[in-house]
Amino acid sequence: MSLVVGVGARRGVTAREVCDLVAAVLREAGRGPGDVVALATVAAKASEPGLVEAAARLGVPLRAHPADVLARVRVPHPSDAALAATGTPSVAEAAALAEAVAVARTTGPDGPGGTGRTSGTDGADRADRADGADGADRLTGGELLVPKRRSASPGARVTCAVAVAYRGERLPPEGSGYHRGDAVFDLPGAVSNR
Repeated sequence: MSLVVGVGARRGVTAREVCDLVAAVLREAGRGPGDVVALATVAAKASEPGLVEAAARLGVPLRAHPADVLARVRVPHPSDAALAATGTPSVAEAAALAEAVAVARTTGPDGPGGTGRTSGTDGADRADRADGADGADRLTGGELLVPKRRSASPGARVTCAVAVAYRGERLPPEGSGYHRGDAVFDLPGAVSNR
């Protein structure tokens, strides 16, 4: 399973803050850092040293998406504060979903490395349709596994969300994915958005 972690951060966030929240969210979801194929954020935050270092520590690329692209991605927890600061009502959830779509579209059916990965792809137009005439590319896209969480540190300087990049099928109904309307669960080291 290929996971993308979307990250929103305030200026000056440290790599440790980012990695601590990512680790807590992955643990609660029953996943590990080895399942993560990319960190994703809004283009305006792509050079933030704490995000760059966190991606390096996790051994994954940091992918950036323009705010106008992220603004078109439907998310369960839009934020007026994010909109005012970055030009998009969501950074963590929208970036996770947009990059999950990019990964799904460019990853072979056997997982990462099939045909490589790309960045900056418009994930807002994610497709839940058959792309090929024979239907081989059915249901390509991304789905939130864990919705936006905020760090528990004073001032909550980082948020993250985890999306699954899927190709060919969605999360199983009995799986542990988040779907709109599901109850929001509390995570150790994270603050939910209730």
